Amino acid sequence: MRNGRVYVYLALANLFWAGNFVFGEMVTQEITPISLTFFRWVFAAVPLVLIAWMIERPDWRLALREWKLHLVQSLLGLTGYTLLIYAALALTGAVKASVISAINPATIALAAAILLHERLNRVQAAGIVVAFVGVTIVLTGGDLGELIAQGFSVGDLLVIGSVLTWTFYSLISRRLRTPAITATAVQAVFAVVTMLPLVAITGVGLPTEPAGMLGLAYIVIFPSIAGYALWNIGTSRVGPARAGVFLNLLPVFTVVIALAFGATLEPAAAIGGLLVIAGVYLTVRVRRAKKPAADVSEAGPVR
Repeated sequence: MRNGRVYVYLALANLFWAGNFVFGEMVTQEITPISLTFFRWVFAAVPLVLIAWMIERPDWRLALREWKLHLVQSLLGLTGYTLLIYAALALTGAVKASVISAINPATIALAAAILLHERLNRVQAAGIVVAFVGVTIVLTGGDLGELIAQGFSVGDLLVIGSVLTWTFYSLISRRLRTPAITATAVQAVFAVVTMLPLVAITGVGLPTEPAGMLGLAYIVIFPSIAGYALWNIGTSRVGPARAGVFLNLLPVFTVVIALAFGATLEPAAAIGGLLVIAGVYLTVRVRRAKKPAADVSEAGPVR
C-alpha cells in the first residue's frame, strides 16, 4: 500500500475523531453523557469485534488471558475518558475541549519519563513546555490573573481529568499483547457490561430529535468504528512515530467543523492551540530516529 493512501487513512481517522467533539456536544444537549457513552459502545461493540476478526485475525485466548488489563483499560479509556469528555463538552464546548485534549501526546511522554523513567531529549522537553504554555493560554483566556481569582471552570476540570485518564490508559496499554482493534473490541464489551449497574440507577435514553439521532449515528460509525480501523491500518504501515504526527490535525479539524456549525474561535484559543500543536509536534517528531519515550500511537483511538 502506498504511503499516500496511508496518510489519507490517518488524516481521515483524525477527522472522524474531531467530529466526535462537535457531535458529542450536540448530542449531550439532548441526552446525558452516561446515555451517550453507553449507547456508543452498545452499538459499536459487535462491529468492532467483526472488524478485529477480519483485519487482525486475533488469538482470542490471548485476549482472554489479559482480561484484567482489558477491564482496567475499559474503565479508564472507554468509560472514564468518554464520560468525562462528554460531560465537559456540555459545559466547555468542542473547540476548547479539543485544544486542551490535543496535549495528550505530550502528557503521555511526560508521564512515561516520570513514572517509567524513560528519557526525554532537549527538543522533546522543550516541546512539552511549549504545549503546556499553549494549554495555559487556552485555560486562562490569556489572563492568568482571572484564573487565579476565579479558578478553573467545571468544564475545564473535566477536560483536564479526561487528559489524565487517557494518559494512564495509554501507559497501561503498553503492557498489552492483544492487537489494537481486538483490544478495543474486548474493552467495548467490558464497557457495556460494567456500565449496566450505573445505567440501572440513572436510566438512559436515546435521542428523539433528528440532530441527536444523526449525532449518535455519526459517533458510533465514524469515531468508534471507522476511526479505529483506519488509524490502526495506517499505524501498521508507517509506524507509530510518523502516525503520531497526524494527531496534530485533531484540534485543527475540530475547529474547522465547529466553525462550520456556527461556533466562534476566541483569539486566546487560537494562539494557545497553535502553541499546543507546535509543542506536540516537537515532542513526537524527533522520535523517528529512535525508540519513542511514549508510543504516540497510544494517544490516538477512543476519541
